[in-house]
Amino acid sequence: MLLIFESVLPIFLLVLFGIALRRAPFIDQNLWTGLEQLGFYVLFPSLLFITLARTDFAAIPTGVITVVTLSAVLITCALTWLSWPLFKRIGVPASSFTTIFQTTTRWNGFVALAVADKLVGQAGLTIIALVMAVIIVPINIINVVMLEWFSGRPRNHKALMIRIVTNPLILSSLAGVVVSLSGISIYEPLMTAIDLVSRSALSLGLIMVGAGLVIADALRPSRLVVIPVILKLFAFPALMVGIGMLAGVKGMELSMLALAASVPTAMNGYLLAKKMGGDAQLYSAVATVQTAVSFISIPLILLMVGG
Repeated sequence: MLLIFESVLPIFLLVLFGIALRRAPFIDQNLWTGLEQLGFYVLFPSLLFITLARTDFAAIPTGVITVVTLSAVLITCALTWLSWPLFKRIGVPASSFTTIFQTTTRWNGFVALAVADKLVGQAGLTIIALVMAVIIVPINIINVVMLEWFSGRPRNHKALMIRIVTNPLILSSLAGVVVSLSGISIYEPLMTAIDLVSRSALSLGLIMVGAGLVIADALRPSRLVVIPVILKLFAFPALMVGIGMLAGVKGMELSMLALAASVPTAMNGYLLAKKMGGDAQLYSAVATVQTAVSFISIPLILLMVGG
């Protein structure tokens, strides 16, 4: 337990560092918008591409991990969506329900990458990158559709498709998989340059996670915050591990699936909530509480599955 805890601790220290930096008087607040854009369009796509392009998919149970991951994600999405009548009956607004949906189904893959790298190195990075490649597309499509559906606005299918096909995380994941499976040889100095760019993604990404948290919102949370915290940090990992065990996944691969499922929600959903009529304040509160609780829940879950 102590080894797992100490492996996770540096990740959360960087998150705390991000919280402190965001409030530091000597940091220009305009910096954070630029860093978010740099991370979303350059750093994280570079990391995904280089990791997947160098992955030997024949060496890992790619098919099984894909099926387990998609099954867990789609079941979670379906069950959460089917709960809407219950939430509506108790007076939960549609905007708040979309935030509950987002914070239950979205996950911070970059926290998972950082923990995996610390725990098991390249082998763990490969599994997490594969999981990201598998679910980035469906998760983004499903959540955008949910926000459009409950927004009450006329649905713009063309804008939805453009948002999906231009997502840099989706494009870089697909490019990395194509390079790996096709055996395409890329000029090595270029790959080295991409690798150098990608190395800053994890540490900077964790700092930005902390910078994006709003502590004030978490200190006065509504009762709705508890629901996605339980569903995302405990129910979803249990479902992922259960399906994985039924499919015969074990050892390091099962631990990495558990890790992928147990990280808190992604901060980019907050921006999506603001742009598409979701409850952004609730999203901020949930993300903050989930991040705090996951500091304890991730080591516990990894310990339970033998990580």
